[in-house]
Amino acid sequence: MTYSLDRRMLALILILICFVTGRPEAAQAGDSTTWLDSSQSQDSSGFAQAISPRTWEFPQDFGPHEAYQTEWWYYTGNLETPEGRPFGFQLTFFRRGLQPEQGEVTDAAVSPWRTNQIYSAHFTVSDIDQQRFYPEERFSRGSVGLAGAEAEPYQVWLEDWSATETADGQVRLQADTSEVAIDLVLSQKFPPILHGDRGLSQKGLEPGAASYYYSFVQQPTQGTITLQGQTYPVTGVAWKDHEYASNSLTAGTVGWDWFSIQFDNGAALMIYLLRHEDGSLEPTSAGTYVSADGVITPLSWEDWRLDVLDTWKSAISGADYPAQWRLSIPKLELTLRGKPLMPNQELTTSTANYWEGAVGFQGKLQGELVDGKGYVELTGYADRLDSLLAKN
Repeated sequence: MTYSLDRRMLALILILICFVTGRPEAAQAGDSTTWLDSSQSQDSSGFAQAISPRTWEFPQDFGPHEAYQTEWWYYTGNLETPEGRPFGFQLTFFRRGLQPEQGEVTDAAVSPWRTNQIYSAHFTVSDIDQQRFYPEERFSRGSVGLAGAEAEPYQVWLEDWSATETADGQVRLQADTSEVAIDLVLSQKFPPILHGDRGLSQKGLEPGAASYYYSFVQQPTQGTITLQGQTYPVTGVAWKDHEYASNSLTAGTVGWDWFSIQFDNGAALMIYLLRHEDGSLEPTSAGTYVSADGVITPLSWEDWRLDVLDTWKSAISGADYPAQWRLSIPKLELTLRGKPLMPNQELTTSTANYWEGAVGFQGKLQGELVDGKGYVELTGYADRLDSLLAKN
């Protein structure tokens, strides 16, 4: 999340920044798809910046924040059938502002297809039992009902992929492709978890290199997963991130590793590592631990030690990704070893490759055995982020 502004900036900078349906004044019915030029894609001037902690207002802040250039609503989960067959899923919606708003458009002749907002979505299912990975991505414009986001009632959608509030504290996720589908109901357990300084999550030392970021963790989840026409009832837990900002990563950051782990004792952990070329970490790398009773402990990069014990080489991109970890956080009395639930969970997107998939961890927390499952995102291993920004 999660190097968080910039943990999803890969999906946007690697995808949305490069793909748009024209500039706002040209995004009208009949226009052809164009590629966004680098000067427009990287210029965040005129957009609001994440500078200082803010006062959150829910449910309004469940919806879009179009004064900011970049935003995402990110869902992942670890599920299983009554017989114990495991699955992972990810469904993420991205919004990208093309230009800062210049005031209300009053020209009655303007086409309803005109928009200043572009949406993208990623949907993946990991079939752990069969070692099959099903990724899909979509794009659309935020007009004529094709894609959008609302706060009350909460809804984010891109065509027929959606996250929709169905009752107070409940959200239904629906997405399908020709091969896989999910239909899941997530129930809120904790209030929104604010990361960083009251929701201000720093990604660099310079002013504005930050995002506003909160999560819903340990959400009980139930519903169905459909594979190749066969539907399976599933239950488990899901994680949601919502994040928005206008700045990109600090210069010299080549990628990031982001971890979310939901433990069987009800606790949850998120950490993100912003990597430099020499292997050192950006000092704003950070995290959050949530105890089983909801107590929040902020973490800095100095609070943990993370060792990579093994790697996996992609036959598609040729990248060597971390594939086994040892994590120690002394202040929490937490030690863990973990690895992917299946090796190949690499996404090949419109612009770059990166790894994001279901993982499992085991270890001890305050002297007690603990088991956790979650999601890890690994960027900058196949395509350096700074090189991609330079090319775009």
